[in-house]
Amino acid sequence: MKKFAITAALAAASALATPAYAGNADGKIQVKVLATGVLADGKIDTVNVGTALAGVASPNTTANDNVVPTLAVEYFVNPNFSIETICCFTQHHVSVTSAGNVAIEHAMDHVLILPATVTLKGHLPLGPLKPYVGAGVTEFFFLGEKAGTGMAAGTQAHLDNTFGAVVQAGVDIAVNDAGMGISLDAKRYFLRPTSHFYNGTGTEILSAKHKLDPWVLSAGVSYRF
Repeated sequence: MKKFAITAALAAASALATPAYAGNADGKIQVKVLATGVLADGKIDTVNVGTALAGVASPNTTANDNVVPTLAVEYFVNPNFSIETICCFTQHHVSVTSAGNVAIEHAMDHVLILPATVTLKGHLPLGPLKPYVGAGVTEFFFLGEKAGTGMAAGTQAHLDNTFGAVVQAGVDIAVNDAGMGISLDAKRYFLRPTSHFYNGTGTEILSAKHKLDPWVLSAGVSYRF
């Protein structure tokens, strides 16, 4: 995460220092460096295989929240429409919960997520304030997942990469005419990834579909040129 933040900061600084791309509050390209809160859900939607949670009262699962740096790149087709993509990695764990949504043990650890996302945004230019709404598609790539402490020794865990939808709303605030600005953004993702747990012999002992559906809230600086 630190390496990503340093790289993003250097990229933004390089853009600011490059004379060939003079900043412009109405330019075609906008780059944002953001701090992003990823507020995941993670509840079980359906159980496909296994009864490993049978001993837990009102069993369910939940994913923890995380804060990460994010880099966004946006191309303006015209002043009112743009296409945006983001780059970030966020790490989570999934806990088993009992009645009252009390977390009692980890089912899956070290879940690293790359949310490849593209959105089409509509803007309403109001002088220095430019509110927008958007919608698009996403593919969540899950990397490095491991069975948590709540699973039996030797258990292996896996999450299927998952395609989903995303909606967003936010506002860009121009600070000057040289392309600098402040950005506030909120996204809601809609995904149903499937988890798999295997014992030491490779037999699937538990599988469930989860309601991930994270809120992704961002704030940071932007540079348009």
